[in-house]
Amino acid sequence: MEKPIEELVFVVEEADDGGYIARSLGVSIITEADDLEALRSQVLDAVRCHFTEEKQRPRIIRLHMVKDEVLAS
Repeated sequence: MEKPIEELVFVVEEADDGGYIARSLGVSIITEADDLEALRSQVLDAVRCHFTEEKQRPRIIRLHMVKDEVLAS
């Protein structure tokens, strides 16, 4: 039996058309929502769907917020 993941990290970025997209690192989970509160709920739901057995679910889910800024030189 595979050892459960202790911590799962999602990279969160603003979507081009508004809202947010969250992509997990190391596991194929992607979800999106219109605001951060809804995104948190969507991430939890996606993790529960991906890890159907509760004992296999990560104990910690980290949302890493990424914001790119482009500067002209």
